[in-house]
Amino acid sequence: MVDLRVAVVQMNALLGEVEGNLAQVEQFVRDAADRGAQLVCLPELAITGHWCAGDVWTASEAVPGGPSCSRLEALCRELGCFVSVGIAEREGGVAFNTQMVIGPEGYLGKQRKLHMSADEYFHFRMGGKMHIIDIGLCKLGIGICYDNTFPETARLAAINGAEVFLAPHAARCGEWEDDLDKQLLKIKAVMDNARMTHCGRAYDNGMFVVYCNQAGPAGPETNHCGGLLVVDPGGKILCEGQSSRIEDEMILCDLPAEAYDARRRGRCFNLQTRRPEIYGDISLISE
Repeated sequence: MVDLRVAVVQMNALLGEVEGNLAQVEQFVRDAADRGAQLVCLPELAITGHWCAGDVWTASEAVPGGPSCSRLEALCRELGCFVSVGIAEREGGVAFNTQMVIGPEGYLGKQRKLHMSADEYFHFRMGGKMHIIDIGLCKLGIGICYDNTFPETARLAAINGAEVFLAPHAARCGEWEDDLDKQLLKIKAVMDNARMTHCGRAYDNGMFVVYCNQAGPAGPETNHCGGLLVVDPGGKILCEGQSSRIEDEMILCDLPAEAYDARRRGRCFNLQTRRPEIYGDISLISE
């Protein structure tokens, strides 16, 4: 990889409001590009909203080839940047929870969510493979929300060459609280968990981890607490969101390539000394 400046966004994506959500996405990307960002990471399902109610099929689109993908392709060509953003993808008569990656040359790839949480199972089919997407500046792996609670997801990305691991979320935080103090407690609980999980994923796998979350009440019983975090390959936090409220926010963070190289050169770095031939039991299902 090379030195890379990323922009990381938390935003409220309203359920099924594709045009309004896409307008927000475009404005964030323009602002990020104006500030020198080369890669912009936006949350899970930021275009279509987090579908846990209603008709996901109506809002879903083809990836690539759908109107949102095509619009963002034109935007990336204009601005010369890369964008990762979540969308409900339609293919083969079913919908997938998908994070697509687009750059100045057009559509580059996608990752479908591998693990469905709770009621998501009733709206989306699950993806079946971890994809590594080479954007030239770095190689990306992507874990979508609940995927990141499984250490195998990030490890699979790392051993297949990911240098930067994107962790877009639409992590729900339960009943919406009118009291600000209670909202702040929810934000703290979500971010404490995000730091614990994603610092560990970065340290264990020697790669940058970029975390973002939706922020706000998005639809019936669908509320998100936000959160932004960038962690270096040694598990140290490089950048973090500054907002103390559940609101839109964007941060920029520089990822130095030397930090990745130094971690990989480290004595006894675990990807160099691992022994996959003895790990077979991990994939076995217990009776």
